[in-house]
Amino acid sequence: MKLEVHKQKTGITVHKDLFGAEFNEPLVHQVVTAYLAGGRAGTHAQKTRSQVRGGGKKPWKQKGSGRARAGTIRSPLWRGGGKTFAAVTQDYSQKLNKKMYRAAMRSIFGELVRQERLIVVKDLLVEQPKTKLLLKQLGEMGVNRGLLVSTGENQNLMLAARNLPLVDVCGVAELNPVALVGSDKVVMTVDAVKKVEEWLA
Repeated sequence: MKLEVHKQKTGITVHKDLFGAEFNEPLVHQVVTAYLAGGRAGTHAQKTRSQVRGGGKKPWKQKGSGRARAGTIRSPLWRGGGKTFAAVTQDYSQKLNKKMYRAAMRSIFGELVRQERLIVVKDLLVEQPKTKLLLKQLGEMGVNRGLLVSTGENQNLMLAARNLPLVDVCGVAELNPVALVGSDKVVMTVDAVKKVEEWLA
């Protein structure tokens, strides 16, 4: 299978099972959900009546005062008391097999190729860290909103793209299903495509 390279006469040959995989919607949905769930902090916490400081003494005697009986001032019915059903810290991460994750990524890449949302370029070089220069390159490719994927550290590219709210830059190691699915266009260098192919093969 061949992928066209922008402004190049010859394309690159890639594995058909990677960039030509069928779209498995249930699997992609599961992987995206698991990825988003793994990003949740889960640090919310409240105190029950036993965890709130104080309330060890009975406020008043059981009978004879004319008021409702009370055993502690830290009851959930009282101001400053504990919560009846207190929120506790928890881990929202979901178990996901490596094979499932890789299969979902192959499925996403295959769909990007079919929808012509994947653009392969020889390189993503910006001579100076200026947004204007990057916008010119993206305009030639017809990209207004997308994800730029390259290999290694490209400081000029990072600095040029940080003022563009609809353009993200990442390396192959930072690729994730949410970023790929949510991008209108995915621009990848030839080296990045080869690395992805090695990773998902």
